Amino acid sequence: MNKAFKTIAAFFLMAGLAYAQTPTKGTDKKKEQADKGKTAITSKPVKKPITMKTTSGLEYTITAKGNGKKPVSGDKVKVHYTGTLLDGSKFDSSVDRGQPFSFKIGAGQVIKGWDEGIALLNEGDKATFKIPAELGYGGQAMGSIPANSTLMFDVELLEIVQSPKPWDITGKKVEKTASGLEYVIVKKGTGTKKPGKGDKVKVHYTGYFKDGKIFDSSVERGEPIEFQLGKGQVIKGWDEGLALLNIGDKAHLIIPYTLAYGEQARGPIPAKSDLVFDVELIDIQETVKPAAFNIEGKETQTTASGLKYIVAEKGRGIQAQNGNKVKVHYTGYFENGEIFDSSVERGQPFEFPLGQGQVIKGWDEAVALMHQGDKFHLIIPYTLAYGESGYGPIPAKATLVFDVELIEVMQN
Repeated sequence: MNKAFKTIAAFFLMAGLAYAQTPTKGTDKKKEQADKGKTAITSKPVKKPITMKTTSGLEYTITAKGNGKKPVSGDKVKVHYTGTLLDGSKFDSSVDRGQPFSFKIGAGQVIKGWDEGIALLNEGDKATFKIPAELGYGGQAMGSIPANSTLMFDVELLEIVQSPKPWDITGKKVEKTASGLEYVIVKKGTGTKKPGKGDKVKVHYTGYFKDGKIFDSSVERGEPIEFQLGKGQVIKGWDEGLALLNIGDKAHLIIPYTLAYGEQARGPIPAKSDLVFDVELIDIQETVKPAAFNIEGKETQTTASGLKYIVAEKGRGIQAQNGNKVKVHYTGYFENGEIFDSSVERGQPFEFPLGQGQVIKGWDEAVALMHQGDKFHLIIPYTLAYGESGYGPIPAKATLVFDVELIEVMQN
């Protein structure tokens, strides 16, 4: 089992920018419907462009005027650009790649000259920026850009996607659970089904601090997230809150810090932060419970370290060696038979380099005993698992049981 898996899962909501999925057809349809109501963006060349200079030293020239609105801090913008040095040498171009560049205004995701310059434009505008080094990369060289370089950009503001706004809950009933979670059903969906523990749910969300500032949003990315409910893959307030919803429901969750990230700061979230989420439950997929390996009448073997294993099924492939990258399917159980993690449920085998300490000790030891195609039933004492402190949903001093299939040994 991957040591890092539970860390990643527990902080899933903070992985937004790095979390990549193919947008669903439903998401595309919503965007198409929204686009139908928008005014077509057009632009006209400026006959006599005027170069302006801001107090920061940014020089900009509007070369074509668009008919769209101006972005504000927090808006996501889509731009085309070509960047050159003063000698005319090109260092980057989204136009050449045929792929516009998107970023959030005022979030420090681009150089200062861009944050300032793009905020001066309207949708459809084309402009030339002359950005002094202090608003660019300063005294640091960056790729082919020398230190202390003045940068020239031809830019076109193609689109503004306004940041989500908190849903209006005026006049709606606020419910409170025994744990302290507060929630408001903002809009009832047409579904009649609630998700159960272990079900895979697909959710759109925007997370806010109490002051209304967004810290993460799948809506901005246009990519819903998916996770297994009740498996500790998200914060406790989410596991509890989503279980209350039917497919299609939209809810406003007010999550106390005790059900969020607790007393520790996490990324941009300060310690002891109460969090607010607007969530939409898009879909539920029932998880098929993995079939436990048949170990009846088979010998239990014990190694010197205390690891116990049963060969449930013999494969015919090569034996895994330390340093090999291996691919496995697994299901992890507590001693009472409850599943706490499963690559089989996710439909995604797990890969790791053997003997490199990237998984718990019991796994490194056990998989090194296996041949490709083998299926082992492992009983791992806490000393070879998560020790005396536990980890995520795994209690302290927990003996863990795994069914593991070695799918592939990738030799160096």
